[in-house]
Amino acid sequence: MYERKIPLNLNCGLDLIGEVLYGKWKIRLLWFINEGYQRPSELQRKIPDASRRVLNIQLKELEEHELVSKIIYAQLPPKVEYYLTDFGKTLIPVISALGNWGDQHEERLRKVILKK
Repeated sequence: MYERKIPLNLNCGLDLIGEVLYGKWKIRLLWFINEGYQRPSELQRKIPDASRRVLNIQLKELEEHELVSKIIYAQLPPKVEYYLTDFGKTLIPVISALGNWGDQHEERLRKVILKK
């Protein structure tokens, strides 16, 4: 079992949101689930650079933070679908605003990111 070396710092909203959304693919997962891509295989196709294992870990964390929930259908082979909870849906306007900001500053952001 993983044990934190550095204690949690949850003193403000930015710390809280960082704890919940930290992870390379979490924002994309939330966005794609909101768009209707609910099966793990669909999400894998939408994010081909991510391994199945990492996506599963991040989906589990989103589930633990009550942003997504899943339905497991009792059939063979097993079928799983993810959906946003009402709490998770409240993040969509925030994610949309971040995406719009990125689109508005795309050229500058690419330039500074690729400068490294």
